[in-house]
Amino acid sequence: MKKADSFDFARRLVKALAIQFGSTCEVVLHDLTGDDLDHTIIAIENGHISGRSIGDGPSKIALEAIHDAEETHSDKLSYLTKTRDGKILKSSTIFLRDENGKAIGVLAINNDITLTVAGEHALHSYNTSLQSTKEPEPISTNVADLLDSLIDQSIRMVGKPAALMDKAEKVRAIRFLNDSGAFLITKSGPKVCQIFGISKYTLYSYLDEAKQSASDDGQAASGD
Repeated sequence: MKKADSFDFARRLVKALAIQFGSTCEVVLHDLTGDDLDHTIIAIENGHISGRSIGDGPSKIALEAIHDAEETHSDKLSYLTKTRDGKILKSSTIFLRDENGKAIGVLAINNDITLTVAGEHALHSYNTSLQSTKEPEPISTNVADLLDSLIDQSIRMVGKPAALMDKAEKVRAIRFLNDSGAFLITKSGPKVCQIFGISKYTLYSYLDEAKQSASDDGQAASGD
């Protein structure tokens, strides 16, 4: 299917899904083919759920797809996300692909289950449809917020404040940021340097180590 046809169908699907499931279901379409990371959303219904609108920036999953353009990304179904104002969403992400299988767009479906989760907690129960115990992924409304969120995730992954990390831990955090596509965001380098207390030169050095580590992991995996 041609790109224009894919996006035409996806736009119609955005509206159809929102009408089908009602005002508690946000449906979002990202275009991954442009050069402007600040404006990837080309269609959205029920944007009041996350506070986003047409022209806003990418989700974490969309950013990763842009960063690893040659990778084949799998659809991600029925996982938890969280908005800035605390809504809990049950989300699914589906990739639109061109004739070569490359991801060119992202269709995201976000059902607001905040009241359901709150009710279950009140009854000391759990949501049987969501088996994961992972922290919900935050939904950002712009790339600056997305960068802050990715930095927070990298720090939580290491398990200690950036100021207390040794070199290996900082390299691990920076590898996470690189793999997540954080350095595609304009002026991400100075922000990362500030948070981790390193120079621009040290950042480049740590990035080289992180990329080498990723390459070594890939070679080890292919040899299994």
